[in-house]
Amino acid sequence: MNERRSSESGFPIKGVYTAADLPEDLDSRLGGPGEYPYTRGVYPTMYTSRPWTMRQYAGFGTATESNARYHQLLRAGTMGLSVAFDLPTQMGYDSDDPIAHGEVGKVGVAIDSIEDMRLLFDGIPLDKVSTSMTINAPGSVLLLLYQLVAEENGVPGSALNGTIQNDILKEYIARGTYIFPPKPSLRLVADTFAYCRKEVPKWNTISISGYHMAEAGASPVQEIAFTLANGVEYVRAAVAAGLAVDDFAPRLSFFFVARTTLLEEVAKFRAARRIWARLMRDEFGAKDPKSMMLRFHTQTAGVQLTAQQPEVNLVRVAVQGLGAVLGGTQSLHTNSFDEAIALPTEKAARLALRTQQVLAYETDLTATVDPFAGSYVVEAMTAEIEAAADALMQRVFEHGSAVDAIEAGFQKREIEQSAYRIAQEIDSGERVVVGLNRFAIDEEEPYEPLRVDPAIEAAQAERLAKLRAERDNDAVERALAELRAAAEGSDNVLYPMKEALRARATVGEVCGTLRGVWGLYRPSDRF
Repeated sequence: MNERRSSESGFPIKGVYTAADLPEDLDSRLGGPGEYPYTRGVYPTMYTSRPWTMRQYAGFGTATESNARYHQLLRAGTMGLSVAFDLPTQMGYDSDDPIAHGEVGKVGVAIDSIEDMRLLFDGIPLDKVSTSMTINAPGSVLLLLYQLVAEENGVPGSALNGTIQNDILKEYIARGTYIFPPKPSLRLVADTFAYCRKEVPKWNTISISGYHMAEAGASPVQEIAFTLANGVEYVRAAVAAGLAVDDFAPRLSFFFVARTTLLEEVAKFRAARRIWARLMRDEFGAKDPKSMMLRFHTQTAGVQLTAQQPEVNLVRVAVQGLGAVLGGTQSLHTNSFDEAIALPTEKAARLALRTQQVLAYETDLTATVDPFAGSYVVEAMTAEIEAAADALMQRVFEHGSAVDAIEAGFQKREIEQSAYRIAQEIDSGERVVVGLNRFAIDEEEPYEPLRVDPAIEAAQAERLAKLRAERDNDAVERALAELRAAAEGSDNVLYPMKEALRARATVGEVCGTLRGVWGLYRPSDRF
């Protein structure tokens, strides 16, 4: 029997909840679906008119291999693509850079230039598909490559729909794929906001992410408190750059995890919407209701998957997906059951998508909006998480800003303490992990994981050598010089960046040009 009596965030869970546990001002805390403070969801009809976007995260090896997986997912019924990039691409290095050795194509697709981006989306109607790209420090670079490929296929920027993660602050806290120091990184984010407002107006310019902090060990309260504090920092940076809040805030989006602790996760999502609506209205004076809506993508918790008895992960993912849907997510990625072992096989990826389809089409989840509204336990938990997250955000802002708190190591220390507590609970057996510390079996069944061909690195290097031999290198140098001048001054860097990429400059050359101006960030740096 699971004896745990406290939530993931540390507050006690009562054996029985009654009307006495409901907040006295529950009606004002709730509002209606699609109404401030959006506790019950950001749209009046939510899934009763159409289900959430089913978006499967995929990308491995070469652009051609990933393109084949995307076509398979689209045939299976996925409604949006989500691109995983390899580490060199995430860090702004080309595949033939010595620092990229051994990592090309390993955890995502290798994209070095516009030629790779053409292959990645070959045969995919970019005016009909919503594409999310999990890319941060070079997020603007990959967005521009996507836009250029779309234009080559007759699709204008005004028809493109999707998201770049572009959330650099959480990289300093929990993940580490940063390139530049925070100040120029925030400038790049603000430049992207301004560029997309004019050139790609339906694009979500940032996906402010708590997911990676949760994967590093953050509790639900820490996840939303640190994520929303980062959101405040991005809004402040954009306003300081001269943008009006209602001109960019409607395109902000968020990215959260869904754990197996279903009730607390539902409460977490509802509390996050409420806090964000209040912040945007009261602190930033937003008038447009869309500026106050916290729209978010959810991914099921990779950190909770086990390599032991991996088929049990199918059950975990179904429960996690259920929590995301009950919490009102706008789009969902369900992990494949084999991801604790290796990149997912085609069958495992299809099963992950089928999990969402069962939730959407075989249950009654889409028949009504926010079915937990008024629940004694969920409303009590929502209020408790909201209060705890508000208090933790204030601790962040006591440092001056989210960036100042990052520099002081505050968020990282808090998450590490939470992760240590979780590890201790698993080791002691207090936290049950089925198949790992309870209900284990003596011998695991054999499993053949998907493996990435190491020859990909050499093939990418050959493609780069051919590209550099065939392109107009003088035009590339001129374009990179214009990018350098913009970075040294105050002009929006995305316009010269796009021209450099059009001239077939590589991702590494573009990022290298910016490194030359803005420098590299190291954790010991001060700014």
